[in-house]
Amino acid sequence: MENSAQYLFLASGVKKGEGFWFMGVKNCDENILEDKYLLDCHRKELIGNKSAKDILFAINLNINNLINELSNKNYLVKRPSIGISFDIPLDLLESIFDFWVDIYKNQEAWETCLGLLKVRKRISLTNLIKSESLKGNSKKWAIKIENLHTYAPNPLKIEKLNEPMWT
Repeated sequence: MENSAQYLFLASGVKKGEGFWFMGVKNCDENILEDKYLLDCHRKELIGNKSAKDILFAINLNINNLINELSNKNYLVKRPSIGISFDIPLDLLESIFDFWVDIYKNQEAWETCLGLLKVRKRISLTNLIKSESLKGNSKKWAIKIENLHTYAPNPLKIEKLNEPMWT
């Protein structure tokens, strides 16, 4: 079972009326949608157990970085009781999923990108990119990783209330 085939997947679900995205790993012989809370599978990759866990680690770190940055910029991102908030759009989650699955196929690129992602946890890569501190492939990957962190939701417009007529 150490490196048996597993499905790494991205699905949507609902629990007690609350919608969420969910990324996880399941045995290849299990139907992902057998989980009573999962509704639709949007991405599914059959890969080895260790690979699935490595990729899931990177995806979760990428998503946590994104949510923390949104929170630091005072965007309200709901925290569902399970999974990832529907406030994060599906196309962004698919891009994150696809990037990390694809980059894992090249071990040198994977190690570089994972290192950059860990740096991105602490600081934005934008200044490193602009300052020419990164060269070659590192710069190319840093730009791609930074792009996976650039989402900003549409701000809620707070309409100005009309003053009462009698004041």
